[in-house]
Amino acid sequence: MKNTKLALGLAVIAIGFTSCKDEKAEQASKKVDTYVMYVDSLGNVTAEDARENWEGIEASYQLRSAEAEAAIADMKDNAEAQARLDASRAKYEALKAKIEAENAAAQVAATATAPNTKQQMRNALFGEGKMGEDMNFSWVNAANIHNVYQQFVHTVEDNKDKYSREDWDEIKLMYEALDSRKNTVEKEGLSSEDNRKIAGLKAKFAPMYTLNRMGAKSGEMKRAKE
Repeated sequence: MKNTKLALGLAVIAIGFTSCKDEKAEQASKKVDTYVMYVDSLGNVTAEDARENWEGIEASYQLRSAEAEAAIADMKDNAEAQARLDASRAKYEALKAKIEAENAAAQVAATATAPNTKQQMRNALFGEGKMGEDMNFSWVNAANIHNVYQQFVHTVEDNKDKYSREDWDEIKLMYEALDSRKNTVEKEGLSSEDNRKIAGLKAKFAPMYTLNRMGAKSGEMKRAKE
């Protein structure tokens, strides 16, 4: 009788153990299914939505991927499940590579079309396209140098309240380069009348630069403390 009860007890334990294993395997299979379905669902997401929400997609993917990987170990026959997981992983990596390539292309396009603020300033101070990053003033000569100074100083005067401290530093750099060109032009026959007019413009620029750059710096410091 005791042996019968023992046998029955062991049988119940075995059935319970098998049931637990089957239930665990079933749960594991569901996690793999969830992972596969999630990756498949990404195929219905538009490229624009995928780019805008990629961080969230990546985080969700990593969570499901980790759960599926852990679930594989709880499955009796995991070869098929592993193959499904690998196929979905390859599909996701292809999508990820596509999104990253599109993001990179978008960044390049944005950079190419973004306005170059320094060039915009140079265009305003000297005329459209006359001055580039190389700061080449070879186009300035004795015949036009007074007009160049005049446009430069008057443009600065008109926009002095809009410039930042960095803008003033850039303006000073260009002003000094123009002055250097003037030294060359004087030897090429700059008229005394133009020289006098340029001296007047320089006398206007110097205090305007000093005061407004100081004001721009003070304003930035005040805003930084707020």
